[in-house]
Amino acid sequence: MQTYTATLSLSQAASLRNTLEEDGFEFAPRPYTLFFAQKGNVSVAVYEKGPKVVVQGKETEDFVRFTLEPKVLGEARLGYEELLNPEMFQPHFGIDESGKGDFFGPLVVAGVYVNGDIAREFLEIGVVDSKKIGSDRRVKELARLIVQVPGATHNVVLIGPERYNELYRKFANLNDLLAWGHARVIENLLAARPDCPRALSDQFANPRVIKNALLEKGKAIKVDQRTKAESDVAVAAASILARERFVNWLETQGKAVGLTLPKGVSAQVKATACDLVTRAGPDALKRFAKVHFRTAAEVLDSLVKPAGPGEE
Repeated sequence: MQTYTATLSLSQAASLRNTLEEDGFEFAPRPYTLFFAQKGNVSVAVYEKGPKVVVQGKETEDFVRFTLEPKVLGEARLGYEELLNPEMFQPHFGIDESGKGDFFGPLVVAGVYVNGDIAREFLEIGVVDSKKIGSDRRVKELARLIVQVPGATHNVVLIGPERYNELYRKFANLNDLLAWGHARVIENLLAARPDCPRALSDQFANPRVIKNALLEKGKAIKVDQRTKAESDVAVAAASILARERFVNWLETQGKAVGLTLPKGVSAQVKATACDLVTRAGPDALKRFAKVHFRTAAEVLDSLVKPAGPGEE
């Protein structure tokens, strides 16, 4: 079980209680505490003596980084991460992708090498999972900082829609296609960091799928997958680099075709796809979108003119 302890002032203890109430934590009486609260896989106890906060559970690191530090302590107390997650500071590649669930745009897989010094630098500049970042501007700013960190070897593989659609027909399975992309990034990173012992990514398939996709150069590396791997700073950095390249592609290609290409899958996405087909023809979807998505069939069906009398 992960544990984090810190001394609080009385005002910080009050602020923490308000924050927990707003976040839907459930409170329960506990001896010698000002309060005790729990939600999901994290519990928070504030003891009378100190006062002192003790955070426990599988989600301790995320709670401390994204709630306790910014909302209560008002500072990042770097260093506890090494006690909670020492593997994050050991040499490894972090791999992540962007665009998997977006109708428009490419699939982008990125990887970043970290060691202890690089991991600490990433934490200091504010690297977090790209899904926790509220603006594209901030994603671009962090991507710029990441690639400037000395020793942080990185690699990005962008699979544009036309190539993506070809590969999807070949693999007929998104997990196999993802594994192929992850393996290519790992191979590219190994060219620069051949002694790296481990690669980590989010759980999307059996790790053997990636291992089988690796070429001879990558057969010796250990491939780990786990849920919420983005809590690892290397994977978080990779998620930012992948997202930045994905966002840039949407912006550039949207300008070229005179449309704003939205993210995700929504009514707005479908309306834009209809506009695109009306302007450039049905084949345009293959150049700008992932055509195995149901949205593609719905768009084309909605634009087919019903046959009139005597027509086929």
